[in-house]
Amino acid sequence: MPRILAKARGFTVLAPLPILLLVAALVAFPRLVASPYALHMMILLFLSVAMGESWNVIGGYCGQYSVGHAAYFGVGSYATLMLLQYKHLAPWWGVWIAIAAALVVSLVIGSICFRLRGPYFVLASIAVAEIIRLIVLNWKQFTNGAEGILLVDIPPLKLGQTVITDWLAKTPFYYLGLALALTTLLVNYLVQHSKLGYCLQAIREDQDAAHSLGINPAFYKNVALAISAIFTALSGVFYGLYIGFIDPASVLAVDLSVQMVLICIIGGIGTNFGPVVGALVLVPLSEALRSNLFSKLLFTAGLVKETSRLGAFLKENLAHAHVLIYGILVVVVILFMPDGVLGFTKKLLARGARPLSPKPSPLVGGLDGPA
Repeated sequence: MPRILAKARGFTVLAPLPILLLVAALVAFPRLVASPYALHMMILLFLSVAMGESWNVIGGYCGQYSVGHAAYFGVGSYATLMLLQYKHLAPWWGVWIAIAAALVVSLVIGSICFRLRGPYFVLASIAVAEIIRLIVLNWKQFTNGAEGILLVDIPPLKLGQTVITDWLAKTPFYYLGLALALTTLLVNYLVQHSKLGYCLQAIREDQDAAHSLGINPAFYKNVALAISAIFTALSGVFYGLYIGFIDPASVLAVDLSVQMVLICIIGGIGTNFGPVVGALVLVPLSEALRSNLFSKLLFTAGLVKETSRLGAFLKENLAHAHVLIYGILVVVVILFMPDGVLGFTKKLLARGARPLSPKPSPLVGGLDGPA
């Protein structure tokens, strides 16, 4: 017994060590790597992790597959950038108004859509997000319509008279994105291992059975949606400040909602690190498609001639076929890795670490066979 307890204590002490080492490496990354492109890719990775972790609260733990989370993303980015551009309110103050707006929108959407289940809830979430997109698109005197909002400048962050950052380089956005990703990871962990998380998982498995045990599904689903909406809005704020331009097509499109769902499905839905794995798959894949890397590899390997019809077709269309590639990837994951890449990897590691048990002797248990 003492040996087992010591092992358990050692596990609890050593388990966070790899995570702390990884965080330390990420903190030191901008000092070691000066490439703006590398920092840009890491910022996109942090943003994808935050988006996936935010959606995971309502979709992974609660089982409510919302495909309208672009609404909260857009509300966060539009609220902050409009306050900064038109009212000259610094984003670290405007972000609180963005959070409040996303919270109100989530409560309104939840009160309407959570009366539905299954595919009807999915369709309702898409419809509500599309309504918000059309409102932003047509309310030109307030949101600038399809022209969007171009951010001219971000005021420097000061502590007294000391300038902490002027936002002119990518490094401040790198650390801001890292903090956002780590925060959403921590929130997912706290939700998963709390009473709220147990209630959400009970609703996910069987809503009627959970209700019969005294769990109020409407209340807990609205709480999960509120948490998810707040951090999705924060992701939208970060996106708007980093890119410097937003419009309905970039922050309120259905494609953005689908991307959040794909990050979790590919990585491992309903797990803490699943969205991290999904982001590690989707962000490099998206960048490879955007830069036509796959076509260049085929041309370099000599598998396809660049001057041929197929080569011209790939060169012209493969960069815009990300939706098709994502669809194929999801089909492959669902068919062969239903628990996502993370669950599939865990199964492989468990299978490799499982010791081979010797076959029981036929004499064990007497002449009549095993006891």
